[in-house]
Amino acid sequence: METMRTQRLQPGVGNSGRGTLRALRPGGYGRVNVVEALQEFWQMKQSRGADLKNGALVVYEMVPSNSPPYVCYVTLPGGSCFGSFQFCPTKAEARRSAAKIALMNSVFNEHPSRRITDEFIEKSVSEALASFNGNREEADNPNTGIGAFRFMLESNKGKSMLEFQELMTVFQLLHWNGSLKAMRERQCSRQEVLAHYSHRALDDDIRHQMALDWVSREQSVPGALSRELASTERELDEARLAGKELRFHKEKKDILMLAAGQLGNMHSSNC
Repeated sequence: METMRTQRLQPGVGNSGRGTLRALRPGGYGRVNVVEALQEFWQMKQSRGADLKNGALVVYEMVPSNSPPYVCYVTLPGGSCFGSFQFCPTKAEARRSAAKIALMNSVFNEHPSRRITDEFIEKSVSEALASFNGNREEADNPNTGIGAFRFMLESNKGKSMLEFQELMTVFQLLHWNGSLKAMRERQCSRQEVLAHYSHRALDDDIRHQMALDWVSREQSVPGALSRELASTERELDEARLAGKELRFHKEKKDILMLAAGQLGNMHSSNC
């Protein structure tokens, strides 16, 4: 089973007075330490009162590899994830590449257009319908996954998308995994579902439960897990190389890899 090696940046960078964020301007990424600047940016937001439940720590994860290209992911406070989007001949370069795209998105996120507004909600719901081959009726139906997504957005008006990312990823995963549909069949209202998950972090318990669901699917339909994993890996690589936000794709892959590991353990114990 593939595992990720997590590297944590320690707080306190940027205290030398070099003003890395002030040096951040068009074309200026080559003149600043982007890893340091990214950490400094989020520490600055925290010092100005940003609600960061898990603190301002930026977390890097290097995909294990003995040869280039090296791939690195970075998870920001709030839950957004980005990855190295260039061919990286060294691990240090991979981390810089991930930090660069994350820093650009962090700065862009400060723009008013990134706030959740009525217009933003309509655009996001339309994109969700297209992604899951849904129809407009689903968006207006409170008992569907897309309807719950709309309600969740409307309940978080005024927040930025990076601040909202972890909660959004939880609901994307619940929809992808079929959990929202199962809750609907148990007569759970969207308000009940939202209330249950709104204050719950995306943790190992959620990942483990979803992995068990995929173990069950694989046992019912052999090959379902490998097909979904192959599709997810393609989506993750395409999104990473395009510089897109990756949390949903990456969590899907981690859950599927966890399920594959659980299946392997089950087969070993039966031998």
